[in-house]
Amino acid sequence: MSPRERLHKLVEEIAEDDVLAAEKFLAFLRSQHDPVRAAIDAAPIDDEPEDDEERQAVAKAEAQFARGEGIPHDEALRHLGLERAS
Repeated sequence: MSPRERLHKLVEEIAEDDVLAAEKFLAFLRSQHDPVRAAIDAAPIDDEPEDDEERQAVAKAEAQFARGEGIPHDEALRHLGLERAS
């Protein structure tokens, strides 16, 4: 029996209470071989200090949000040219 066949057999024998944990662990193992995930994990931390322009932009956005002037998700997607497929 191959390792993959043994793994399938083990999956079938896992207690129902342990299925979610096993699924999460297998998803974790798979993610370790994802090149995008690896690039994100290896990216340097953005540790540059905010400049005045960035601080002002953040303050403006937070004030707009506090006033309930947020942009709906679908509108933001359209604005960015990322409309959802129907």
